[in-house]
Parts: sequence; C-alpha cells; structure tokens
Amino acid sequence: MKSLGESIPPTVMGHMSHYQPSDSLRYSLVERTYRMAWSTTALPSIFKASSMIIVLTPLEAEEMVTMGASPDFMHLFPGGLDDFAELVDRADARSFREKYGIPEDARVVAYLGTVEYRKNPLAVAKIARHFKDRRDVFFVVAGRPGDQWEEVKRAVRGLRNIVLTGELRDDEKVVLVKTSYLNIIMSLMEDFGLTQLEFMYSGVPVVTSAVYGQKWLVRNGVDGAHVNGPDDVNGAASAIEALLKDEEKWKEMSRNARERARGFLFSKLMRELVERARAALGK
Repeated sequence: MKSLGESIPPTVMGHMSHYQPSDSLRYSLVERTYRMAWSTTALPSIFKASSMIIVLTPLEAEEMVTMGASPDFMHLFPGGLDDFAELVDRADARSFREKYGIPEDARVVAYLGTVEYRKNPLAVAKIARHFKDRRDVFFVVAGRPGDQWEEVKRAVRGLRNIVLTGELRDDEKVVLVKTSYLNIIMSLMEDFGLTQLEFMYSGVPVVTSAVYGQKWLVRNGVDGAHVNGPDDVNGAASAIEALLKDEEKWKEMSRNARERARGFLFSKLMRELVERARAALGK
C-alpha cells in the first residue's frame, strides 16, 4: 500500500504458523518442498518489510539471518509460564503415586506429551528396560494416544517399573511434574519444549535428545543432560544412572533449572515484547 502512495499508520504483521526448518525426520518430501519454497520466496520479502521479527529461540534467529533477516530486528519470545507456575506451587503429589502404583520411595522419570512418533516415547520404554530390576526408579509415560501408542503399549508390557497412563487431566499433569525426579524427552524434532520448561520451573532436571530448540533451552550439565540424539538409549540410561547416584549434582541442576525457568514467566516476556514493539513503532 505504501508503494502505491497510500498514507497508512504503522502496521504489524503477525505470522502465527511459527517458523520450522524443513527437517527430513519430521516432514515428508512434499511438505519439506513446500516449507523450503516458503522460506526462500515469501520469508525474505517479509523480513525486508519488518521492523521486528519475533523468534522462539536464538537458533531460529540464526537461520532467519541466513535468509536475509536483520539481526537488529530480532526479538526473542519463547514459550512462557504464569498460570502453570501458580498451579505447581499449590500441587499435592501424594495421590498420584497411589493411583498409578508408583512405589513411595521410587524416583520418578517422566515423559509428558503426545504418544507419537515425532516425540519418540518408545525410546523411554527402551530406557526403562535398562532399570527393570531396580525398585528405586520408576518411569511414567503420560499423554494423549498418538501414532506410536500401540507400539509403546507393547513395549511396556511385562515391565513393572513403567506405567503408560494415557491422557491426564490438567491437575494430574501438574501433580506428575511436581512428583518427578527427572523429565525425559527423546524427540526427533522439538522447536522449543514448553513441557520441559514446566518441569524445570518445578526444579526437575531434563534428560533430552538435544534436538534443535532443546539444545538451547536445556543447558547440558547445568540444568539437564544432553544425549547423542533420539536413538541414544544407552546414553540416556547412563545420564539417568549418574543423576540417581549423585544427589548433590541433581540438587545443583534442580536449582539451576528452577532459576532458568523463572526467566520465562509470560508476564515478564510480554512486558519486554510491548516495550520492544513500542520502540519499533516509534511510540
């Protein structure tokens, strides 16, 4: 409109389907082709017209800069917490163990998310098998059934140290988070990981496959442990074993995880975004 001589006020464009790289593990050839076409044709034009570009992680920002975006216009706006944080602070974890038969003295390693191929909960079942003869650790796979449900269901059959709960109510999710000793995510692709942020707010370190945004959100050796990708079952089992043995290291990671998550409160992120938007619009 400006190029045609129209006098218009500052305009904000919100492109809600957030950027995702055309990853071969996540998308079919057709979908990857579409995403690559969008990224190489439409995105550069959008970047050229933008006064502010909101990104989920610094990794996303780096990729956008290679496609023509100005690093000066980047604004980091990851997922945020507020309501969840309040629920965690009030949650009572005792009833959850009773409902799902989790031994009172067992440390809980929890997966929370859709039971789907992309998130790879099947790897969690394989990891649980490493600990099948132990009573001091118990695995929970919780989430809505997806395209890996039946496979995971078969994998946990006969194991007494893991439970597949299905989809949890919101209050049960909060209790699971508060009950957990570790969170585990072995995703093939993860843009950010809001669920991991929720665990971290509760002081729960994260064992992660460290793909894409996860490698930034969870700091290796600081508030969690990176393993060598989604198939590194042995590495994940070793990371869990190390944190079961070293309670002081776990406590350090727990403190770090909680402190990092507090920086992602939605109220704080919104204040920063509004300030940046006002500056960009000259207000």
